[in-house]
Amino acid sequence: MSKSQADIAFLFDVDNTLLDNDRVIADLQAHLKREVGPERAEHYWQLFKQLRGELGYADYLGALQRYRGEYPHDPDIITVSRFLLNYPFADRLFPRALEVIKQVQQWGPAALLTDGDVVFQPRKVDRSGLSEAVAGQVFIYLHKEKELDDVEQRFPAKHYVVVEDKLRLLAAIKKIWGVRVTTVFVRQGHYAVDPTILADYPAADISLDSISGLLQYDLAQLRVTTTSKKGS
Repeated sequence: MSKSQADIAFLFDVDNTLLDNDRVIADLQAHLKREVGPERAEHYWQLFKQLRGELGYADYLGALQRYRGEYPHDPDIITVSRFLLNYPFADRLFPRALEVIKQVQQWGPAALLTDGDVVFQPRKVDRSGLSEAVAGQVFIYLHKEKELDDVEQRFPAKHYVVVEDKLRLLAAIKKIWGVRVTTVFVRQGHYAVDPTILADYPAADISLDSISGLLQYDLAQLRVTTTSKKGS
């Protein structure tokens, strides 16, 4: 049975959009240094970057597996996996993030649209309370900008509002969906303030300094859209 098509639907990224992932990483870095020492902590991040280059997405637990392969007798690495899996993600939600989701739900359904692995990313959205906030409508892909056909089938709508901290992804989505999507760029996290990235991609339809800024918008404003310019 096919799902009914909503008039408008909202798709929220997770990391550095609704949840302060930079803060999570800073906490992980501090924990690694305490548990395995600065030198081995640095080696973990080298493995992490290597794996990210191979996969195209962040895999923190996968990097731990590689680390364990190189240091099979280091018991402290187990404390790091527990740290990640038991991390208090709800404490790292940006101010009023859940309020933003609740507000847009008066106009249409909301879902999470994020990239990541099949263990840590679901754990993050569950423990943060974000999965519950969107009634379990969570879409986790390897590269979400390549999966928009699947998104449309599973979460059909005439018009989408995509909220994201990565201008590159917003530009890619705009190129595919065109005037059917309103792109909302949230300038939070390190990607959102990188001057090179900002110069390389066209502006989003709406730009905000924080996710809470979306509370100042009404439905009519969120329907405003443009066609893709640079790179179209």
